[in-house]
Amino acid sequence: MGPETPLPLTLEEHRELARELRASNVRLRELCQLVVSVYGPNNQAAFTFHKAAEAVDRLCNDMQAQAAQDYPGYPIGSLYV
Repeated sequence: MGPETPLPLTLEEHRELARELRASNVRLRELCQLVVSVYGPNNQAAFTFHKAAEAVDRLCNDMQAQAAQDYPGYPIGSLYV
């Protein structure tokens, strides 16, 4: 027996995850701006915050592409981004 193909997230699960990721992305960017304004852009913590924010942006873009792949032809729009 081979491994089973996992089922994609439901559309409602995508919607819920998208809401959470968008909210997290906004908050992470706010915190990043705070740390940069306090410690400056050359600070290690500020640099790491910036990298984390970039990673969440990439995650949102990847999940947007995944939602479109999971539901081809469905008007996904800008669910995650």
